[in-house]
Amino acid sequence: MQGIQRKIVYVALYEGLAIVLSSLALRLLAAHSFAQSTLIAVTTSALAVTWNLIYNSLFEAWEAGRATKGRPVWLRALHAIGFEVGLVLALIPLFAWGLGITLLKAWMLQMGMVAFFLVYSFLFTLGFDRVFGLPASAR
Repeated sequence: MQGIQRKIVYVALYEGLAIVLSSLALRLLAAHSFAQSTLIAVTTSALAVTWNLIYNSLFEAWEAGRATKGRPVWLRALHAIGFEVGLVLALIPLFAWGLGITLLKAWMLQMGMVAFFLVYSFLFTLGFDRVFGLPASAR
């Protein structure tokens, strides 16, 4: 499986499983109903996908104007940090409002979610590549 089909399957599986796992985690960590936790997880997923499209479009537009081409490690790290910081800043108020908690508690939940998604993303991508094979660009 290659191209846009691979990307669609990847995002659908990644976000679907993320919603289930996030709902369960929020239910346990925040002690709220499963319905409330699921609503926050679905909203978070939609925001993350939307932010990903916006952020990467802006990044690539900026990148196109650079005199130096390529993506050295420092630029990849800066890209990843910028994405996560933007997402966390958007999600902290959502968590506070949606779960009826303080901004500090929402920030602490977000830090836990960032740690979780670091591991989840690594394991999901590893599993996805083993099940569906590597994309043509990696062969």
